[in-house]
Formats: sequence, structure tokens, C-alpha cells
Amino acid sequence: MSDQSPTPNENPEGAQFALQRIYVKDASFESPRSPGCFVDQWKPKVNLDLNTRHNQLDGDVFEVVLHVTITTRNEADEVIYLAEVQQAGIFLIKGLEVEALSQTLGSFCPSVLFPYVREAIDSMVLKASFPPLMLAPVNFDAIYEQSRRQREEQLQQQSDPQSDPAPVIN
Repeated sequence: MSDQSPTPNENPEGAQFALQRIYVKDASFESPRSPGCFVDQWKPKVNLDLNTRHNQLDGDVFEVVLHVTITTRNEADEVIYLAEVQQAGIFLIKGLEVEALSQTLGSFCPSVLFPYVREAIDSMVLKASFPPLMLAPVNFDAIYEQSRRQREEQLQQQSDPQSDPAPVIN
């Protein structure tokens, strides 16, 4: 009797995940206070705006886009620089149930893309002669879960009848 256990690269459930391509879909950098900002004391306030979206390209092939905007301001709340990158990836995802596919597209794929967008932003900031900007890691699982709960709450509020009783007419 032989043991028929799967090899490490096999998936007994038939699910498949493969990264097809990673690319920059859009990137921009603005420094509206240059060159004056270079003589000011460097005490920046950095704001990170993060957003993801995905679309189905063909069958089991999906594009996922991680959109990151960094707005850096000085003490007078003037914009020192604005860096924006849309880092995209094409992923082959097969054999997942709806919820697992949603979580893969909303959490796992952005996690794969994040190191690339972080490097792209840091590179732009350095080329503009500003100090390096290393974005902290992001917990995409927590962001996905929070978004999922908010969607469920909105759906529940839309499907619940109004709690206000109908007026009584005598």
C-alpha cells in the first residue's frame, strides 16, 4: 500500500494562485513648495491614503490595483510633496469559493503588491531630494475584515424594516 499524499506544490482541493505580472499603472510626484521647502526645518506630517480595487480580466485572471497617496505637510500645514502610485498586478486565481476569492483579492493580493508600491514611493521621494520615506507595514487582513463588517452592517440596515411604528389613526 503506498501513501498518496500530495507533493508540496500540489493542492488537493484544486485551488490555484499564480502571479502573472506586477507593474506600475500610474505614478505622480508633486512638490509645490520647491525649492523653498529645502531651507525650512524638516518636521513633516505624513498622511497615508490607501485604496484597493480589482477587476476580472478574463475567466480566472484578475487585475488588482493598490493605490497609495502620500501627502507630506510642514508645520504651517502647507503641502511639501504629494506622491501617488497605483501599483497593479495580474493574478491567476482558480478554484476558490466566493468568500475565499474575495479575501484573496481584497487582502492577499494587496499584501503582495505593497512592497513594490513602498519601493516606488521611496524612490520618487529620494529622487526629489527629500529624506527617505519607508512606509510601515500594513495589515491588509484587518482592513479587509473591517471593510467586510461595514458592508454587512450596511446590507443589514438596508434590509431591516424601519423600527418606527406606523402612526395610529383613530
